[in-house]
Formats: sequence, structure tokens, C-alpha cells
Amino acid sequence: MPRPCASTARSGWRRADVDRQRLLDDIAEAAREAGEAILEIVRRGFEVEDKGDSSPVTEADRAAELIILAALARAAPGVPVIAEEEVAAGRIPSHEGTFFLVDPLDGTKEFIRGGDDYTVNIALIEERQPIVGVVFAPATGRLHGGIAGVGAWLDEGEGRRPIRTRARPDEVIAVASKSHFTQATADYLEQSVGLCGHASIGSSLKFCIVAEGAADIYPRLSPTCEWDTAAGHAVLLAAGGRVDGPDGDSLRYGKPAFFNRGFVATAGWAAPAIGPFLAPFAGGGDLPEGL
Repeated sequence: MPRPCASTARSGWRRADVDRQRLLDDIAEAAREAGEAILEIVRRGFEVEDKGDSSPVTEADRAAELIILAALARAAPGVPVIAEEEVAAGRIPSHEGTFFLVDPLDGTKEFIRGGDDYTVNIALIEERQPIVGVVFAPATGRLHGGIAGVGAWLDEGEGRRPIRTRARPDEVIAVASKSHFTQATADYLEQSVGLCGHASIGSSLKFCIVAEGAADIYPRLSPTCEWDTAAGHAVLLAAGGRVDGPDGDSLRYGKPAFFNRGFVATAGWAAPAIGPFLAPFAGGGDLPEGL
């Protein structure tokens, strides 16, 4: 169980204090630098440890996070950073309204197996919504970025090209987790969109596939942490998509324990709420029990 957040306080930082485009460029560079550190560790080999919640962690997670923390301190001094390994160590800064969410290596299990579907994720949250975000896949060199309300792009090493979600087709494509596709997910898709095709990919890249217009819906009916979703959510919003929480309203950030019970992401159209399909949950961001 993630640790509940510390008491919050204003950081003294205002939205007017940052140029979002400059910030996007800065965090894109930070994600690339963190990705290079991850690849260097892959080349020389690494050991796997278990955190307190039994999830795996490696030297690569920690090295990437340190690089990102230093970069954010330079790019946006004074803005609190909620980062996965910092939270695991009990270091949670006071925050309210505006803060960063960082997952230095999303898809650690895939990373440990030697797969390519792992990512570096950095997002800026304002008023409980992800506004600026980048998702970098070190193994493939694909970098997604975007600013909500402005636009999203993909850089595959030859410069940035705009990306956009597509209009809903007659037969939608659902993108699903490699390790979290459940019967409840299948039931939800059957009742909400009917017959559909499927694409499988790991980590936050699922949001990016929808943002690129290669898929249409991504339901997640099991818990995630906010740093798992914020950057991909930002890219999808920037590309014209949406991400709704269990009640059908926009997925919000800064919840107690930084937990999402579930969500559904689409290319911009409203999908039925996932709440009725969720299993009972004994604590986390949307329920007080266990906090």
C-alpha cells in the first residue's frame, strides 16, 4: 500500500511563473538523460530488489529518478515533486495545486524480463489535472510529449511530428495491459463497445497508442499509482483524448495515497463509467478505508 501523503501546503509557485513550452522541452531532455542512464545499467547488468510492497526495484529506477529530480529542480525550482522511489522511502513533500509526478521506470517487470515496453514518465499537475507530460521509451528511442490544450507530438529520432487521436471507427481497437487484462475488463468492453479488436503493450505506452490514433480505448479496472498514469494521461489529453475515473468524471490527481482505483481512457469520446465493474477495494485514493 502506498504511504498516505503528508499534510499539504502551498508551494508559493504559480502557473504564471513557468513557460509550459520551455518546461516541456526541459522535461523531455531530462527523460532522455534518464533513459540513457537506464540503458547504461542494462549494458553492465543489474540486480533486482523487492520494495516494502513486494514490487521490484532496480538500480536503474533509482538512478533515473535522481537525474529527473535534479533536472526538475533546475527547470522549475520550488515545485514539489512526487516521485515513486522517493515516496517508497517516505519522502513526500508538501504540495497543493501544482506539483510534478514522476515514474522513473514504468514497467519494471517488463524491464527485468528484457522487454522493450518500459518508460520514463514526467508530468506537471495543475489543479488536479495533468497539464504537461512526456513518456520516453529508452529501448526504442520513442519520445511522446504534449501540453493539454496545445497539442501532442512524437519524436522517433528525426524530429517531432504532431500526433492526434482518431475519430471513433465502426469497430474500435482496445489496448490492454499485458499483465492486467481481467474478466472484468472483458465484460466491460463487451458491454460498452461490443465487438472490438485488441492491441497489447506494456507500461504507459498504452496511453500513447491511443494518442497516436492506433487504438481507441484503454480500460484499466485494477489499481494504479498516480505516477504510473499522469504523463501518459497528459499526452493523451494533448492529443485530443480523455481519461475518466470510476465515476465517469475526469481522473483527478493528488488523491490520498496517490492511488487510482481504475480508469478508462479514450480517443476523446465518453465511454460508460467503469465503477460498476470494479471489485471492492479496501483502501486508497478514492476510499477512506485503510488510510
